[in-house]
Amino acid sequence: MPAIFPRWINSVPIALALGFPAFVATVIGSVWYWASPKFTDAGYQPEQPVPFSHRLHAGEMGLDCRYCHNTVDRAAVAAIPPTKTCMNCHTLVKPDSEKLAPVRESAQTGESIKWSRVHMLPDYAYFDHGPHVAAGVGCNECHGRIDQMDVVEQKKPLSMHWCLECHRDFEPRLRPLDQVTNLGWSGHYDPRSDPNRERPVDELKPPLHCSGCHR
Repeated sequence: MPAIFPRWINSVPIALALGFPAFVATVIGSVWYWASPKFTDAGYQPEQPVPFSHRLHAGEMGLDCRYCHNTVDRAAVAAIPPTKTCMNCHTLVKPDSEKLAPVRESAQTGESIKWSRVHMLPDYAYFDHGPHVAAGVGCNECHGRIDQMDVVEQKKPLSMHWCLECHRDFEPRLRPLDQVTNLGWSGHYDPRSDPNRERPVDELKPPLHCSGCHR
């Protein structure tokens, strides 16, 4: 009796047994990388209404981060500076610059400048700057070397996995409290032997459970 199916059909189950797991692994790996914040979010660099250079202000001029973001050490959100903060200097410094026209207009009308937010977390994730700064986590641990950027971009993925890596091993990321906003600081620091710490290291308990960030 002649065969109903060609002989090569016999190799199909073997090909499926070997190929399907490889296909699934490829799909999972592709989604894990190309749909992850490391790929989709890191590198985000929106255009701003005013070409503000952190390289100039925070780097060359040495302005402390807290001069503009004055709630970063005591509130959940690092405040965007009001126009008045800009005009503290620019009333006298380059008062006629065309690039600063939106700043002068904002000062005259009282309407805030519509800055584009660079570092964004999902609405279901809670983050408080205050405890991190108080613990001695440097700004550049999350934001990178802002003082070297003419246009700010997101350097870190800010993903759940990335946050948990820090929470599980946070001591190497701590620094003296007076160096938190010094983005170029690279000294050796032992937080357990620092008498100036407000809270001993053993009292710091970064949450590892879901409700710590998802409230």
